[in-house]
Amino acid sequence: MNTKTKEITLIGLMTAVTCIAGPLSLALPFSPVPISLTNLAIYFSVYILGMRRGTISYLVYLLLGLVGLPVFSAFTSGPMKLFGPTGGYLIGFIFMALISGYCIDRWNGQIIISFIGMVLGTVVTYGFGTVWLAYQSNWSFGKALAFGVLPFIVVDLAKMVLTLLIGSQVRVRVRKAVLN
Repeated sequence: MNTKTKEITLIGLMTAVTCIAGPLSLALPFSPVPISLTNLAIYFSVYILGMRRGTISYLVYLLLGLVGLPVFSAFTSGPMKLFGPTGGYLIGFIFMALISGYCIDRWNGQIIISFIGMVLGTVVTYGFGTVWLAYQSNWSFGKALAFGVLPFIVVDLAKMVLTLLIGSQVRVRVRKAVLN
């Protein structure tokens, strides 16, 4: 199997992981935004595959959801999900993959820099999500921040740490076996 085929296979594999993890979510009674595993899958994708391949993996996932496969939180799909209250997060995840992946690639997976990149990417995602949630819900920015970001910070930080603990081992093995 040539390198290009292996690369496409890994992108497809991480897309599948995101499609499996993305619908798994926990609805919060006070917020239209659920706790989801989508960002965990994206962190793993960019940590293991790098910025370009990890972002492509997320974009394929996003397209699959937009055309009707139930891969978004709570097994939802379609363009209305993108235009609903959580659509800003779905768009923000693109930038999370790019920013996190850039930091991971640029500094070769160094733990502290990778963590900082994930935090920065997540902050940008929170920004997109908060602005869109405020607009869609006719809320103030502060209220959207309170219901769409603050309850998720600790869980998202835990996802980053989990990625750094597990992802570093997987990254080394995958890159040695396939991508180099």
